[in-house]
Formats: sequence, C-alpha cells, structure tokens
Amino acid sequence: MTSVLDLAPVVPVVVIDDAADAVPLARALVAGGLPAIEVTLRTDAALDAIRAIAAEVPDAVVGAGTVISPANVEAAVGAGARFLVSPGWTDALLSAMRGAGVPFLPGVSTTSEVVALLERGVTEMKFFPAEAAGGVPYLKSLGGPLPQARFCPTGGVGLPSAPSYLALPNVGCVGGTWMLPADAIAARDWGRVESLAREAAALRVG
Repeated sequence: MTSVLDLAPVVPVVVIDDAADAVPLARALVAGGLPAIEVTLRTDAALDAIRAIAAEVPDAVVGAGTVISPANVEAAVGAGARFLVSPGWTDALLSAMRGAGVPFLPGVSTTSEVVALLERGVTEMKFFPAEAAGGVPYLKSLGGPLPQARFCPTGGVGLPSAPSYLALPNVGCVGGTWMLPADAIAARDWGRVESLAREAAALRVG
C-alpha cells in the first residue's frame, strides 16, 4: 500500500457515535477527495464503523486511530483497518503494530521520541498534539537534524493552519476534524461534509 502520508493531503480524524453513519460519512469524504479515513477507537461504535466502511466503501482506505494497546491493534486489524495511528508509543505497542502487517504512524511530540523511533527503523510518524507541542516552528526545526523523519501533524490543525504544515518538506499530510463539524454529522448533512472534504483535498502542495 502507498504510504499513509501520501494518500491525501488531509486525513479526516473521525469519531463515530453511531455505526449507521459510518458508510454515508465515508462515501462523502471519498467523494470529496479524501480516501484515507482515520476512525478513532474512542467510541463503542468504532470497530463496527471500521468494519462497515471496509466492507461497503471500496474506495476508502480506512484506518484506526487512538490505538494505544496491542489489543487495540488486533481488534482494529480484525475489523478491517488498513492502517494504524497512535497518539504515542511504547516498545510493546510498536511491536504489535509492526506485527500487524499494515502501515502505522506512531505518535511523537519530542525530539527524543523521534530519535528513538528512527533508531528502531521507523521513519513515518504522527506529530501529536501538533499545535500544543510546538506546531509548524517545531517541525521546521526538526527538519534540519532529522530530515529522514516524516510526519502527519494532528491536534489543533485546521483549515487556516494546514497549508503552513503541508509546505514543510518533512510533512506528508495533516490530520484534522474540521471537515466533520458536529452539527453536520448530527444532521447527517453528507453534502456539506463532501464539500468541506473537497476544500481540504485541494490543499495538496506540489
């Protein structure tokens, strides 16, 4: 599979409370040009949502986010997740993600964590929480000593700030929720989601 960082400029970070919303929501995102969809494991509906998207939206590349344990890894991949994203990492979690057979983005927020992952042969990471951890200036500073590391910044990234992140050579994509406003989800206004997704997809740099 293509690197998660290269599928689209923006990876929607989706929190699904009702699994019935998963398929129409995913279809709206794909239609808008955002095929990589991170469903966070924060709700009871998450695994059913991943399962439904994997089965019914063939153009979507559905992944699991908020993966924080080997059990999460096993459950997510079993449900059909095609990539994994964690907010942070431990050796046990990293080992489980490596063994899962799908791409993964372990989360980092410090230089030492980045170096530790590079030492373990991992070059693609999630930078989280992006804005709180130093944002664009921090990632720009990492690019000098650690050019081999590539990132998906997530956490506080929105439409206004996304282009600044995407302009950095060590950023492949950003994660965000702004194309999934709560009122649109509540109203099941998938047309609005598709429109916002299309706007986000147009942010591709280069």
